[in-house]
Amino acid sequence: MPSFDIVSEIDKVELRNAIDQSNKEVTNRYDFKGSDARIETGDKTLTLFADSEFQLDQVNDILVSKLAKRGIDVRCMDYGKLEKVSGNKVKKTVTVKEGLEGDLAKKIVKMIKDAKIKVQAAIQGEAVRVTGAKRDNLQEVIALLRKEIVSDMEGGFPLQFNNFRD
Repeated sequence: MPSFDIVSEIDKVELRNAIDQSNKEVTNRYDFKGSDARIETGDKTLTLFADSEFQLDQVNDILVSKLAKRGIDVRCMDYGKLEKVSGNKVKKTVTVKEGLEGDLAKKIVKMIKDAKIKVQAAIQGEAVRVTGAKRDNLQEVIALLRKEIVSDMEGGFPLQFNNFRD
């Protein structure tokens, strides 16, 4: 039976490259000379440092442009609050969202069942597996999810449809 997986993941190598390019641009730009502006990485977090709130916004803009060039969906970034560090220096923590949380996975399964398409959807860890008798039914599910979740006007959520098997 044909099936596919609905996941939300990013390419870690491309993310690393985008961060490295952003740091390189920040160190080379004239308006950042002598400042402590940089991007540090953690496990699933990025920390943006700068001397002022304006510079922090500039660092964020550089990062977003590099992510877009590398094909990473910017909607997978969850921005934290602006924090004062020492003196007038500021930092902001950015969490990289990866995987489908339980609530979103349940919402996807419910949406598929409410659409009355002849497929079965099951939550498997941080992915949702959709199985059906016909390939056309699976393509209907992909179109439904792209319309409802991916292109949602309130920001949406980046989904990928992979592991398609016939």
